[in-house]
Amino acid sequence: MESVVSMWPLLGIAAIIVGFLLRFNPVLVVIVAGIVTGVAATMPIATILEKLGAGFLSTRNLPFILLLPLAVVGLSERHGLKERAQAWIAKIKSATAGRLLIIYLFLREATAALGLTSLGGHPQMVRPLLAPMAEGATENRYGDLPADVRHRLRAMSAATDNVGLFFGEDIFVAFGAIIFMHNFMLESGGIQTEPLHIALWGIPTAICAFIIHAFRLRRLDKRLAAELGRLNADALDAKGGH
Repeated sequence: MESVVSMWPLLGIAAIIVGFLLRFNPVLVVIVAGIVTGVAATMPIATILEKLGAGFLSTRNLPFILLLPLAVVGLSERHGLKERAQAWIAKIKSATAGRLLIIYLFLREATAALGLTSLGGHPQMVRPLLAPMAEGATENRYGDLPADVRHRLRAMSAATDNVGLFFGEDIFVAFGAIIFMHNFMLESGGIQTEPLHIALWGIPTAICAFIIHAFRLRRLDKRLAAELGRLNADALDAKGGH
């Protein structure tokens, strides 16, 4: 006789969705969701509190680990990290936003393939260095940038980091997803595979991702050249008219 699986504990997921949509305090939302899940699973209150306490103790050092790099990056920004990055890239006359991001894409994929996923990232690399350098390279060619162009460069910088990390780490043999696929195929279908083979088959996908995104970055350069060149020409015509 098949046992019936209760779906009521999934109410905790609904509590998280509602809490985040209403923008309540994230810690409070998680605690409430845990209590809702425990009550729906008919767990004793003492057991629910014990699980919440154990989870808190096991992750009590996590905020320190996350906040320490952010504090270092913030202090560096306050002392001119962004300005220095823009000034340095401005010295390279041939630099463009697209070329800079293509080089970063290659380095991000290569390092992620070696398991060095923490060398990049949005808070420690994209915001303080990569995006300002992309803006500086574009400003060096076309002068002051409109706000929408700045936001476009920042978005493409963040996307480049995402693409490089996502497809690069799939090549790393000890990546969690590769181990998961190995175990899943072995346990569910009886398919014997080696994690190394799965990782190697991630290389063609990573190469394709690099080519496609590099093409997008080259197209970004062309669009910026056309758009900003037209804006600068219009500005010169306006000055000549006066």
